[in-house]
Amino acid sequence: MHLFISAGDPSGDNATAHLIESLHSMESNLTLSGLGGPRLKALGQTQIVDGDRLAVLGFWEVAKNFLFFQQLMKQTIEHIEKTKPSAILLVDYPGFNLRLAERVKHLGIPIIYYISPQVWAWGHKRIKQIERLVDLMLLILPFEKDYYADKNVRSVFVGHYLLEEIPSEYISSDPPEAERQSVCLMPGSRTQEVERMLPSMLEAGRRMHNEFGVQVRVGAVSGLYDYESAVKQYDGSAIELVYDRPRECMYESSIVLTASGTTTLEAGIIGRPMVIVYRTGQITYQIAKRLVKLDSIGLVNLVAGKKIMPELIQGEANPEQMFTALARYWQDEQYYRLSCTELERIPEILGGVGASDRTAKEILEYIQG
Repeated sequence: MHLFISAGDPSGDNATAHLIESLHSMESNLTLSGLGGPRLKALGQTQIVDGDRLAVLGFWEVAKNFLFFQQLMKQTIEHIEKTKPSAILLVDYPGFNLRLAERVKHLGIPIIYYISPQVWAWGHKRIKQIERLVDLMLLILPFEKDYYADKNVRSVFVGHYLLEEIPSEYISSDPPEAERQSVCLMPGSRTQEVERMLPSMLEAGRRMHNEFGVQVRVGAVSGLYDYESAVKQYDGSAIELVYDRPRECMYESSIVLTASGTTTLEAGIIGRPMVIVYRTGQITYQIAKRLVKLDSIGLVNLVAGKKIMPELIQGEANPEQMFTALARYWQDEQYYRLSCTELERIPEILGGVGASDRTAKEILEYIQG
């Protein structure tokens, strides 16, 4: 069995790695090729291009790399035509993946989509494209079941891979004892995100230390950004860099200040109240504001079905408002405890442990008929 995989960003690489491990346990003769990151490469995926070049964030940033993605599309189509895989597995990354599906649909190869594009947020026009191109849609977010219920595409809710990735002792865990209280800053996994968010986060963290005496910890990614230089501008004794251990950083902290994205779900699964922040380029923001049709941007709030964690977007994502939102958790114990209670139901809503095995079974059953 030859599976072509297109997973174009770090979270897609991570999620698909768990799935491939499950597939390997069920199908011994499995060949992988396509687009992915270091985890898929380590699992044997023959990659068309270095995965580091794929994770481009925002409309304007993608536009600046137009020629690269145009050439990549050509290479990818040629690869699929030449190798004729048993199935094509598209993972999130809709700007590229749906265009790819358009260009290879005529080959008659089954097209399976894992981690749906966020059509429920801002891609309503894409749903007709998905209905026409995708043979099987595998959903990881529970509210997507209702969205796809009346759509003309076979869809299955398989649950979220994070529940098998996060250590069981971390899930819905009690916050640290009073003497170990700290704030965890999670500025993102892409350089662009960190550049935009970290300085404001550090300023808010510095104020938390000065006014409440709490330690500030930064969830850092090796080789992504010069965190040390950024931290030097603040009180070095108050700020600790925690490299490549994001969940440990959140687990050992009392509250989390995080960029929007999958990390909000991780903090929710662990049970840590958070402040969610989002800031992007002005052009990207103006386009997104006209397209997005949601009241919340934080995945943990979308999964909960209501805004259980505060969000600060674009201009609101400044040091003063970040500090105010964090300080409320510190100063209002009832508010903090109620926030913890709201988060306790997140793991169950996400489907429980075993998502990758369920996903692997769905894929094998579909391919093998």
